Amino acid sequence: MIINKQESLTTLFDKHLKPRVREIDSGYYPKDIVKLLGKDGYFSSKDLTLEEIVQRELQVVKQASAICMTTGFLIWCHLASLTYIRNSENEPLKNRFLTRLEQGETVASTGLSNAMKYYAGLEKLHLKAEETEEGYILSGTLPAVSNLASDHWFGAVAEVSENKRVLVFVSCETKGLTLKEKTDFLGINGSGTFACQFDQVFIPTEQVIAEDANTFIQSIRPTFLAYQIPLGLGVIEAALHSIKRSVKRQGESNSFLPVQPDEIEEKLNLLQTSLQSLFARPAKRLEWKDVVSIRRDTANLNLQAVHAAMLHGGGVAYLENSADSRRLREAYFLANLTPTIKHLEKMLHLFKQQK
Repeated sequence: MIINKQESLTTLFDKHLKPRVREIDSGYYPKDIVKLLGKDGYFSSKDLTLEEIVQRELQVVKQASAICMTTGFLIWCHLASLTYIRNSENEPLKNRFLTRLEQGETVASTGLSNAMKYYAGLEKLHLKAEETEEGYILSGTLPAVSNLASDHWFGAVAEVSENKRVLVFVSCETKGLTLKEKTDFLGINGSGTFACQFDQVFIPTEQVIAEDANTFIQSIRPTFLAYQIPLGLGVIEAALHSIKRSVKRQGESNSFLPVQPDEIEEKLNLLQTSLQSLFARPAKRLEWKDVVSIRRDTANLNLQAVHAAMLHGGGVAYLENSADSRRLREAYFLANLTPTIKHLEKMLHLFKQQK
């Protein structure tokens, strides 16, 4: 599936993404890319195993990110929401949204940054839920949810009681929900990111993804995290390509820099091999600690690669609108995307203590 669609995927990105990268970097939100990918079948699960679905979607994120990580990130947001719906036991919800999400008719996102930090013991849950006979009433604020527009949807975890949390699917048009756009980031300003304030927002039962969010999040988070890895892999590949193009500049003086393309390429190949090895077994058996390790190493290599590209590129890279400077900002975004590097390091430390 990946090989057969590779040429048309390249054509799609060449035609619809590459010409708009600078505009996206300045704040344009490219939601139509997600819709086009769905329309062309890149999110379809029909007649595919779970392993084949995830493998193909990892490739889509990676190839987009090599051109523009903002767009790769938006695709990841949509895939995260698809992961929730694909794994939900709420059949009416799945029947209503799965095909629409896979075909790009509906665009959705993940609002689980706070929840992931909560389950790692880093934050309290920001959303509270009051249970009613017909659903839940939510109050609180999510500081930042990306890939949003007026007609989009997103997932969110709310605390009902000390022992119960629910994962719900929220429409951006829901009464009582206020969105405030955020565009003051170092990069990724074309990501459709909003602070989401819930003021007695009613979520009917048919929009509950999981009544037991604690168990559900544990089951889907390896796939959720695996989809982030190609964000970094794509940027690393692009940075590596930039470094190789700079080899002969200024009397080949780049050969004296401490980080050379061979080193980055070797590490990149190891990461890609490690990621592929995770899918030697069905994706539903992904091990959380294995994904955490690869995600951490990808973020670190991403930083190393873009810094090296800035040095190899010299004055050209230092221009405000250069691809190298854009990738530098993108790399710091990935380092701070939940789970952040320090969040990942904490989890890996806990894994060692548990042995």
